[in-house]
Amino acid sequence: MGTGTGTGKRHFIITGTSKGIGLQLAELLLAKGDYVYGISRAGSDLLESGEEWSGRYHHVQYDLADLTGIDDLITRVLSQIPSQEADFIGLINNAAMLEPLKPVDQCSAAEISQSLNISLAAPMILSSSFIQQTNHLSARRKIVNLSSGSGSYPAPSMAVYCTSKAGMNMFTQCVSLEQTGKQNPVEIIAFDPGMVDTELQAVARGKSAEEFALAGVFNQVYEAGQLRSPRDVAMQLIEHMDAHSDASHVMHTIER
Repeated sequence: MGTGTGTGKRHFIITGTSKGIGLQLAELLLAKGDYVYGISRAGSDLLESGEEWSGRYHHVQYDLADLTGIDDLITRVLSQIPSQEADFIGLINNAAMLEPLKPVDQCSAAEISQSLNISLAAPMILSSSFIQQTNHLSARRKIVNLSSGSGSYPAPSMAVYCTSKAGMNMFTQCVSLEQTGKQNPVEIIAFDPGMVDTELQAVARGKSAEEFALAGVFNQVYEAGQLRSPRDVAMQLIEHMDAHSDASHVMHTIER
């Protein structure tokens, strides 16, 4: 099912492409000859090396905490895709927010709201809008939601993040059931990358033990060299995405 690689007829919409896994995903897919449409609050280094990608990278600066503009955002991105020529259109919901990392009774309403909006509500709305606005197409469509072991394992001071990832897993399974039996169903999977050396990890390591009980654990994992590189994770995600997958199950790539 991984056809189209190198033909320039695969198009990927990726959130959080300014750094970490999102940036590595964009670079690897562009190197394959695919088209990438990046969405992040910050600008993109990929645009500065634009000649290398022959105009195949398009960037949109957008804050996913603003849920009201997401439908228009997807409309704007899809308008840049020559949909009748596309063999494959994918949406990778990668952007997420780790904080607040503290007991829930110390979290403000604004902190909880912003984190859940970026990590859960935005991917849900992105997926909804993506499906609705591509239903008329014959292209293969796929949604990949970045999951986490935190969606299955509760942890102190991580209630908001764990809840958003648990919600992402359940959302993925619900949408998969909705798409079953459709004429051109959207494939949807949740991908658990394991523990990755990203800015989110650095934030967790930088907290005091008083503020974040698991700070020591995050530091131990880092010092033991057990974190995976964003590039390795991106390569594995692409391999899974290229293969035909059983979309009815949450996909965990790391045994725990």
